[in-house]
Amino acid sequence: MPASGTRLRLVQALAARLPFHYGWVILACVCLAGFSRQGSAVATLSIFIEPMTREFGWSRTAISSAVSVGGVLGAIVAPSLGSFLDRNGARAVLMLAVLLTGIPVLLLSFTESFAYFFVLYCLGRMSFAGPYDLGIYGSIVNWFVRRRAFATSIATLAQMAGLVAMPLLAHAVIQAADWRAAWVAIGVTVLVVGFLPTFLLHLRRPEDLGARPENEPAPAKGSAASAHAPEPAYSRSEALRTPAFWLLALFTLCIYPVQAGISLHQAPLLIERGLSPATAAGAVSTFALMSAVSGFAFGFWPRRIPLRYALMLVGLLLMASCALMGRAHAAPQAFGAAAVFGLGVGGLLTMLPIAWAEYFGRASYGAIRGAALTVQVVAQASGPVLSGVLRDWTGSYAASLATFGALALAGAAAALAARPPSR
Repeated sequence: MPASGTRLRLVQALAARLPFHYGWVILACVCLAGFSRQGSAVATLSIFIEPMTREFGWSRTAISSAVSVGGVLGAIVAPSLGSFLDRNGARAVLMLAVLLTGIPVLLLSFTESFAYFFVLYCLGRMSFAGPYDLGIYGSIVNWFVRRRAFATSIATLAQMAGLVAMPLLAHAVIQAADWRAAWVAIGVTVLVVGFLPTFLLHLRRPEDLGARPENEPAPAKGSAASAHAPEPAYSRSEALRTPAFWLLALFTLCIYPVQAGISLHQAPLLIERGLSPATAAGAVSTFALMSAVSGFAFGFWPRRIPLRYALMLVGLLLMASCALMGRAHAAPQAFGAAAVFGLGVGGLLTMLPIAWAEYFGRASYGAIRGAALTVQVVAQASGPVLSGVLRDWTGSYAASLATFGALALAGAAAALAARPPSR
């Protein structure tokens, strides 16, 4: 939303006194919001599956359906939110995302029926799938150009820090009290960390301060062009007519069921293999930690090497993690499989948003990314249900892991074919 007069003057006064570009303040707000995002992550819910199913007798498929329906709702709202973001900036989108995660998660502590759980978790998952993604990466695209990959890697690192912390926090509170207290702890953390910095300090674009994106050189006086090639500026309709858009969408369609399906079910999978809940929680946190390391490392991907090779590597890492997860019967194997899975997910979270921005520019990023998010969140929604159905049908997770491995390989092939568009 456009800044109010008083808040804008305060932000302008702060920006004038800072020894660095205000984009780094925006990045700090984005990182805190990204940390809070993990309150409704499937890896966090994974810690609650065993105690909640034990108390209520729900099936894994039923719980997975809440993840999937929430994702579909995110797909429905993403296109309109993308256009709203292009017009008004990411601040309102991020504040909405935090509130729609923190409040429902907090209220999950009062769960007494599946319908109550289903409605509230769907709201939190909708926020995770649509508003958070658009708000986080829309902010970075608008405030950074040449250091976009580095800024995205920092945001990924913050999100993965949240993904390490939230499952550990949930596990610790469950051990000390119960799962109801754990939902309260998660909800309060989301609201305290995510809302206030964005409310006070976030701005739409650097032009609101009379500035340029960080590290984007201004054109020389008397010259129509800068020393650097101009960024592409595709509209949504133009992007939809390029093969690159549909190949990136195909990569997304293949990869995100793997990411979401394994994330939700990795803890119960390991517990079924005879490992302790503490070991399963440790594996989830290992995955999150390696996602953070990988997401940060991918931010230094050399500009001379095409982004499609990074996306292909992501697909191959996820395929390898499926094979390793299928052989995990002891703690070292579980931690190894989770680490490889984290390497792939970290690369995915950093490199795919960069690819959309680098291929199509920032002018209509929200509209283009909103259209692509429809594919992404539907793919995310399908993964947990697919894994839950196959597990309930066959009695094990072997079939779902084999399916996810094949999808990851297909995604790697689509990424390799996804060359940048040319007019």
